[in-house]
Amino acid sequence: MNKEELTPHFEELKRELAGKVTDEQLWKELNTYLNEYRVSIDATKSGIKRKYGADPTIPFVSAESASKKVAELTGSEMRVDITAKVSFVRRKTITTSQGAKNVVEGTLGDETGTAPFTIWGGEDMELEAGKTYVFRNAYTKKWNEKIQVNIGSRGAVEKAESEVSIPEGVAGGPAEVKIGDLREGSGEVTVTGRLISLESRKVIARGEEKVVRSGTIADSTGKIQFSAWSDFGLKDGEAYKIKGAGIRVWKGILQLNLGDRCEVSRVADSFGEIDLSAPKKTVAEIMASGGGALDVSVSGTVVDLKNGSGLIMRCPRCNRSVLNDSCSEHGPVTPVMDLRMKLTLDDGTGAIGVVVGRADTEKLTGVTFAAAEGLAKARGDRECVGREFAQMMIMKRMTARGNVLCDDFGPQMTAASASLDEIDVHAEAKRLYDEVEAAL
Repeated sequence: MNKEELTPHFEELKRELAGKVTDEQLWKELNTYLNEYRVSIDATKSGIKRKYGADPTIPFVSAESASKKVAELTGSEMRVDITAKVSFVRRKTITTSQGAKNVVEGTLGDETGTAPFTIWGGEDMELEAGKTYVFRNAYTKKWNEKIQVNIGSRGAVEKAESEVSIPEGVAGGPAEVKIGDLREGSGEVTVTGRLISLESRKVIARGEEKVVRSGTIADSTGKIQFSAWSDFGLKDGEAYKIKGAGIRVWKGILQLNLGDRCEVSRVADSFGEIDLSAPKKTVAEIMASGGGALDVSVSGTVVDLKNGSGLIMRCPRCNRSVLNDSCSEHGPVTPVMDLRMKLTLDDGTGAIGVVVGRADTEKLTGVTFAAAEGLAKARGDRECVGREFAQMMIMKRMTARGNVLCDDFGPQMTAASASLDEIDVHAEAKRLYDEVEAAL
């Protein structure tokens, strides 16, 4: 048994052996009897009672279970009855010290709020989303300041005689928010928007290969990146209502996380024309908002070309740049060659790193990938390509569009597009002259 399943038995013994054993020792005793000696739970409790001077023949009688609404739960209840509607339910196999174990988990709620629940050992339990049940002898806890409801071996779930409704926007439930109003710390939210991009990729999570669907969703107020860890049947260009999504910030960019408990439904697309242009930002504005930004445009002067520009080697599997034919993710590989630039762009309010891909590098420099390979071969030096690019690009005015990520090394944009700016020298000279004259 894991700690989750042992909690109600621990609390029962703790009350009966009050003052006779510390919490730490009691946990140790339970683990030793059950997980090392493989003794049954009833024999375990009898043995512990006997060891610490309690009569094992006298059953422990606790108070009757109290009935509570979801909003009344404190996270410390050991015996509580909750009548609630199940809005989401699924079976799941988890790994414990005793091997694989099946549980039932989901979300329950009433007119006062919602909470996640887990039924330990509910293999034979048939719960249906949209139905109302009485969760008897449940115990609760808090995790990340949120109440969680658990049904252990002493608990039960029964069909309720009357139905319970969960109104939209109840306390503790996901509030409906426009995408442009989403902020870090918003908790679980409900958003409605149109998918403007969608892609799938395979990742390794906890040693298991999973498919993650990600992209961008937008409404009339803004757009946001999302990731979905379950197949919700999403299709690019369709409109959806997503209930129970989480908000997180990754490297300065706000993201919508569609967890397993989300409810996703297709809705009529009433958004009309959505503005997909990239707002123009200064580096100072980006840093003031957290150092990251989704799909913005930045203009400035190229003041440096960093190492790793020109011809580089990439992993053929994940496209990461590699050194000495070794990928940080896949180990030794046979790399493929690519072309890029890593620029530093200064707009007068600050500086930002910009990574420019092959297509835009060819466009900005006029040097094709094939020409760059030929130059490196002729000179016997791959690094010469980066030096040539530096002479071409430094002190040029440029505009780049893309996502800005921020880490310990500062803000960096991976450019979706980049172009050189045409400068009206006479107009710029007059502007500078007027600024100087006004300052005198």
